[in-house]
Amino acid sequence: KFKLAPLNNKNEFKFVLIARLIKDKGILEFAEAAKQVKKDNPMTKFFLIGPSSVNDRGAIKLETINKWNKDGYIEYIGESEDVIKHIQDSSCVILPSYREGISKVLLEASAIGRPIITCDVPGCKDIVIDNHNGFLCKPRDAIDLEIKIKNFLSLPFSKRQDMGLKARERVEKYFSHEVVFKKYQKIIEEFSQ
Repeated sequence: KFKLAPLNNKNEFKFVLIARLIKDKGILEFAEAAKQVKKDNPMTKFFLIGPSSVNDRGAIKLETINKWNKDGYIEYIGESEDVIKHIQDSSCVILPSYREGISKVLLEASAIGRPIITCDVPGCKDIVIDNHNGFLCKPRDAIDLEIKIKNFLSLPFSKRQDMGLKARERVEKYFSHEVVFKKYQKIIEEFSQ
């Protein structure tokens, strides 16, 4: 389902964040970094995808998201059943989450062959090796996220493409269903003895 898709060779950059719209996913840092990056790179696009009706005390209000959209530095898509299309259309997937288990969206992005910018926290740093298949930034730090986005923008296409291929290789080697099922099977067999 999550097949390797070629990275767009055009000089247009599309960054996408797919998550529940809560503060702990780094939505505020994403918006601030996007605002700053667009000052020097106005053609760069930042897409936010996720449900706005999150029942959580850390939920980002729809009014705030609509203001970002109106101000032109975030394009809010809303909730989407087809994240594959959005990942395929992206240059890079961003998830500046404060904490994760193992992020499903980062695994999906890796499988499609997209470089990733995410936080140096458990669950994210397990998927991304800094400057190998993406970049790790400091959690809760919009300035560091902005720096990592600008680092990504400065890369030649061949390096961005290589990062995406390495992301795919990493997810196949460590996170494919076959690998995960074998680990579960081994644990079950050890406890069964």
